[in-house]
Amino acid sequence: MNDTAVNYANALYELARDEGLLEDVRTQLFQVNDLYHQHPEFVRLLSAPNLPKAERLAALDNAFSGRVHPYLLSFLKLLCERGHSRSLSDCTEQFRSRWNEDHGILRATVVTAVKLSPALSERISTRLSGITGKQIDLTERQEPSVLGGVRLEFDGIQLDGTVRGRLAGLEKTLSETVL
Repeated sequence: MNDTAVNYANALYELARDEGLLEDVRTQLFQVNDLYHQHPEFVRLLSAPNLPKAERLAALDNAFSGRVHPYLLSFLKLLCERGHSRSLSDCTEQFRSRWNEDHGILRATVVTAVKLSPALSERISTRLSGITGKQIDLTERQEPSVLGGVRLEFDGIQLDGTVRGRLAGLEKTLSETVL
């Protein structure tokens, strides 16, 4: 994540928090970010250097005026004016990080070969919450290459209980023992 995204997102976060608008701005920011992902042509338009700045800003007004809080619209316009519209995803991630930090939420990813049952997903969240003392925002990702088992990733930590991970560990142990 670049410094620009961190700085802009932190400024929006602090403004929204100070004004008591954090929940609304957060929800709207995530929705706008989703729209940017769904409509990359709109982001290309906002980033087009051959299109006059006034027209790019008018496109934001047309798309979001009256639909998002004026602070968020101003934020989007500022990104556009400074040529950083493509940084909205990074800004959103930084905003999410600040929110999670302030609300005791830990983002974690569970990686499996197949989709987990809701009950197992809940058990993993509950167990991790008990270990960390935080509310867990669990994301699931399927990777057939793990073969079986579970890999849990959070806070830069990776707990690998996958078959592939165990085989790699066994291979390392055997190579160290034989050599």
